[in-house]
Amino acid sequence: MTSLDSLALRRAFGSFMTGVTVVTTRNAAGEPVGFAANSFSSVSLDPPLLLVCPGKFLSSYDSFATCLHFAVNVLAEGQEEVANTFAGYKGDRFARVAHREDALGNILVDGAVAQFSCRTHDVVDAGDHAILIGEVQGVSHDAGRGLGYAGGRFFSLGLERAALEPSGNAALFGAIIALGDDVLLEATDRGFRPPQVVAEDRENSRQRLCQDVAGRGQPVTLGPAYSVFNDGNTQCSYFLATANGGGTTGFTRCPVAEIPDLKFASSAIRDMMMRYAVETRTRSFGLYIGDARRGDVHQSQEGT
Repeated sequence: MTSLDSLALRRAFGSFMTGVTVVTTRNAAGEPVGFAANSFSSVSLDPPLLLVCPGKFLSSYDSFATCLHFAVNVLAEGQEEVANTFAGYKGDRFARVAHREDALGNILVDGAVAQFSCRTHDVVDAGDHAILIGEVQGVSHDAGRGLGYAGGRFFSLGLERAALEPSGNAALFGAIIALGDDVLLEATDRGFRPPQVVAEDRENSRQRLCQDVAGRGQPVTLGPAYSVFNDGNTQCSYFLATANGGGTTGFTRCPVAEIPDLKFASSAIRDMMMRYAVETRTRSFGLYIGDARRGDVHQSQEGT
């Protein structure tokens, strides 16, 4: 058997962007149980089949491995708290989430963009998980957007797209690059700032930003948007990023814990980096939308 770094494998799997679901059934006592999963896929249209993959580490695993029917709820943008509840909350999860029953007695989560009521078609053993295949007995669908998940974090395509829409101003794109417990910054006469580029072609802005940073010796993987704001006549968009080996040529490697002691190139950048320092500790990253002085943080917590 090939020996693999399990953490590296987990991160590689996590680079595939998915939606987020909550899967529900009832245990032998008739009590509702559920878990959050991004391992969900359609299988067949005729017959209508789908699959989810419950982990054997789940306290409710036996209930799903032996259930006769179950439901899959595809969560909508803004339902991060629902996902977190079913991913880690140890109390009564259903008391914290608005829901109703389907005709089979399964729990359907209110506000989900799609809901599938299923009869169990097959259960296949698969390592530390099982593949639970369901034949869809009923389906409902909403026109909203689904909640996204990649790289261990939730993201909202609708929110990011709206924030990144051209505003008519000049466009600046930057990357907050994590390297272990440090962050990579560039020094200017006015203070530190994340690496950034000015881009006229917004459609290729992420690619140009990655190329610019890589050209200075540091390949990166860009994550979700972290802060989008207007600063005078410039629309500034900063993304979370992860360093992919390489060097730090042209950058200063600063411990995140020392961010409060640094001088930054502008008050807007300082506010952003101070928030980043706090959210790095809590592993709960939000998307700021506003201007250089005030705005709102739309929270998207990191998954576990």
